[in-house]
Amino acid sequence: MKYADVIIDIRNIRLDRTFQYIVPDELEEFIHPGVCVLVPFGRSKSLRQGFVIGLSDSPAVSEDKLKSVESIDKNKVPVESQLIELADWMKRRYGGTMAQSLQTVWPVKKVVKRRNSGNDNDGASNGRDDFSRPEEHSLNTYQQQAVDAFKEDMNNGMHRIYLLFGVTGSGKTLVYIEMIRSVLARGLNAIVLIPEIALTRQNIMRFSSQFGDRVAVLHSRLSEGERYDVCQRALKGEVQIVLGPRSALFTPFSKLGLIIVDEEHETSYKSEQVPRYHARDVAIARAKQTGASVVLGSATPSIDSILNARNGSYKLLQLPERAGGSLLPEVNVIDMRQELAAGNRSMISQTLCDKLQETLNAKKQAMLFLNRRGMAGFVSCRSCGNVIKCPHCDVSLHLHRDNSLRCHYCGYHTVIPSSCPKCGSRHIGSFKAGTQSVERQLRIQFPQAAIIRMDADTTRHKGDHERLLEEFASKKADILIGTQMIVKGHDFPDVTLVGVLAADLSLNGGDYSGGERTFDLLVQASGRAGRGDFKGEVVIQTYQPDHYAIKAAAAMDVGEFVKQELSFRSLMGYPPVKHMLLIRVTSQNEENALGVSKAITRVIAAIPEKKKLLMANPTEAVIAKVKDSYRYAIYIKADSIDDLIRVKDAVEKFALGAEKQKEFTNTRLVFDFDPIGIF
Repeated sequence: MKYADVIIDIRNIRLDRTFQYIVPDELEEFIHPGVCVLVPFGRSKSLRQGFVIGLSDSPAVSEDKLKSVESIDKNKVPVESQLIELADWMKRRYGGTMAQSLQTVWPVKKVVKRRNSGNDNDGASNGRDDFSRPEEHSLNTYQQQAVDAFKEDMNNGMHRIYLLFGVTGSGKTLVYIEMIRSVLARGLNAIVLIPEIALTRQNIMRFSSQFGDRVAVLHSRLSEGERYDVCQRALKGEVQIVLGPRSALFTPFSKLGLIIVDEEHETSYKSEQVPRYHARDVAIARAKQTGASVVLGSATPSIDSILNARNGSYKLLQLPERAGGSLLPEVNVIDMRQELAAGNRSMISQTLCDKLQETLNAKKQAMLFLNRRGMAGFVSCRSCGNVIKCPHCDVSLHLHRDNSLRCHYCGYHTVIPSSCPKCGSRHIGSFKAGTQSVERQLRIQFPQAAIIRMDADTTRHKGDHERLLEEFASKKADILIGTQMIVKGHDFPDVTLVGVLAADLSLNGGDYSGGERTFDLLVQASGRAGRGDFKGEVVIQTYQPDHYAIKAAAAMDVGEFVKQELSFRSLMGYPPVKHMLLIRVTSQNEENALGVSKAITRVIAAIPEKKKLLMANPTEAVIAKVKDSYRYAIYIKADSIDDLIRVKDAVEKFALGAEKQKEFTNTRLVFDFDPIGIF
């Protein structure tokens, strides 16, 4: 007789352990690790869903105390045992319950109504069946060197992590395609991660032109039935390449050979749900389990990845030139303080207006990117550009509804000044603007221009991204206005002008990574210009033209930026020089939230390795109340991520033991390692 170790699908840390069940003889051949089962649990007469994570030949307790597995849940795709191992790693690394980790890696439900698997709606392309005869293309010297290095390692049985560092327009996708081709030739599969759903259409066209219907797409805007079909086709070997955002990482391939993380610097790879994992790190963990290779690609690699390339953890592959002979654009930095002094109070400088008119006269296209990151969260002077910062943490203070300014790292707070403490100007306050107001201004100044606005309001429904991008690609519009979604990976050959409005907003979002986010966005935005036969121009508008992130982005100098940014992070002890753990405490009772937060700090202070830790007192989260729940944040720094994992373990153990105490009632804890953004 067999006995199954089952995790019950209940998101309660007290029940985050295995329960043993008898496997009936008639089910024995069908039950293995990864199968979803229905079991009786507790006093309830209804059945609970559970996940089999192990089997044994002997019971852990007397058999008369064990219940039997009722049935297999046939509405789930079987999870490969490697994904269960991955879920266990994610639980130990990021916190939360095993059930939460399993739900993260668990494929979607089956639906009763099925479609033909070759249908457009199942997320797969309808390209040519013979993927071995792609459209002809040639690689330049640098591209070929990158591919050859990858193939040589593969031929020698080496599965490594590669950082593919290529300037915007250098043809990273062609390199990806050749790497995938070599993996498929060995009978292995590939996953390609992209940061945004908006990039899906363009990427699927590129990959399906090479590999036909062996390519499928997996993302959240597909229906559950469509996602289920893709998972089934992956399991059956009908699909060899799956492309999509973060969740595509968990495609149930049994012969995974390569994971590509395109635009690896993107913050959208960090999950906002428990477990708060980073797709880049989980991709590396999954590759280690399966013996696969990982390629991290970017024109603006993350500071973490650059350091890993420098210390030899990653192998660096470089593409220093644009493919096809096109040149990098000419970049102009406009000081908006001078525009204000000249009487121009609009968001569009005179230089950008003139260049927009030149572009329209030449029958070319322009993109205007409104950098909204950090908007309305900070207070600055429009006369001199000074930003009100925390004197202890060197990040901008966040404006709260009571007009107080607070640091979310250490809790420092002050009142909002009535004038700039640096120059005395009364032009001080939070920045407020949006894409709609920019669109209205453009329609007044350029009534003859066809304009498309692409933001959260215009892309709410399925297919909106693709429709708007197709309209712009087919030249049905002269100007495309948008937020971050328009600067990530798109390739429009007739775009010769890119304007960046409010370039410095992301510098002042109140978190340590503001400089990196700004540099990334500006370089990526600049890279949209001049990708065709005509030279491009970029206009960067800013109130802080002397900031090193702005200057390095204008020069597209990654090395200089990394030098300056690492100096800042070393001085302040920010990741990746040190590591940081955010513990967020949430409760519907404010006293409970604060009381639990203080109790946690006492637990951390009692850890033997406390001398290795630097902990701030609990402070209100930036958004202190959400859906009637109060939120407090505790930040801890350490040299080693392992020290912070031990902190997480100690706090989880404490919370489990104290769960029945009154102040812990309906109180939730969230752990976030090296957090991105503000909380």
